[in-house]
Amino acid sequence: MIVIDENAARRLVSPADAIDAMDMAFREVSRGQARNFPVVRERLLPGPDVYGIKAGGDLAIGLLGLKIGGYWTGNRARGLTNHQSTTVLTDPETGCPTALVSSNHLTGLRTAAACAIGIRELARPDARVLALIGTGGQAVHHLEAALLVRRFDRILVANRDRARAEELAASFAGRLPVEVVDAETAARNADVLITLTTAREPVVQAGWVRPGTHICAMGADTAGKQELDPAILLGAAVWVDDWAQASALGECQHALAHGLTRESIRGTLCDVLEGKAPRRASADEITVFDSTGMGIQDLAIAAWAVRAANAAADTAADTAAGTDTGLPIHRIDLAR
Repeated sequence: MIVIDENAARRLVSPADAIDAMDMAFREVSRGQARNFPVVRERLLPGPDVYGIKAGGDLAIGLLGLKIGGYWTGNRARGLTNHQSTTVLTDPETGCPTALVSSNHLTGLRTAAACAIGIRELARPDARVLALIGTGGQAVHHLEAALLVRRFDRILVANRDRARAEELAASFAGRLPVEVVDAETAARNADVLITLTTAREPVVQAGWVRPGTHICAMGADTAGKQELDPAILLGAAVWVDDWAQASALGECQHALAHGLTRESIRGTLCDVLEGKAPRRASADEITVFDSTGMGIQDLAIAAWAVRAANAAADTAADTAAGTDTGLPIHRIDLAR
């Protein structure tokens, strides 16, 4: 079994790689090759921490496994990231584990890549103002990925802790002008709006969103979490990654009580890529991608990391010789 730690994962998969991996995974879902199994997502009562399991498989390409992890609110004070996760890949024929992959960085990459694909496929071609509400650990990934698929002339960031928003803006100094604003200003001026918070009530009101805006709703992935006023979804064209998850864990869970139905959404982003679902109908249409994150995304990006690790080892001819590749990758013989 190959073990890829966090440092190796960061070096093995780039933002561009992640977009390619997610494009492939989404298409496999649309084709019926890849499956996402029911999500386990539970609060660790009595506290606010969350633990979950996302699993799935694509037996046609030998992919099977799960990601375990969640969100620990006190980790930042410990010098750790709040999001912690690990992916286990298994052999579909035997059930034996083949890889253990640290997935903190990879989760950020795959989430941002899904968002970027949504922007690429659903935002107006002339979208030039990108706004992001929420500047936690995944914010940098989302900005990097969005800039790979579109050219933006103006970037706005907002966070309830303004100092954290200013830290993010400073990290892009010399590359791009990033303005720190409040949430309402971000939403009112956005051509593309990414929401990436842990909110449990709306941080974006319907009256703030102008015609033609594309919204990537990335934060709601647990029952009770919410970033958007339900009226936004009722007045918009909505796509999801997976309807079962979106209706239970995403923004759609709240809009259902106000009249949203499965039949009223445009479809999945997976089907958009395969031409089975429509894209934006007009320049004035408000579009929403409600993303909850699928298990197949985690497996696909972990498998990408494993392939990259094996390729690096093969290129350096290190596997047989036992020399150092420079990557902290380890192999475990479970028979011992």
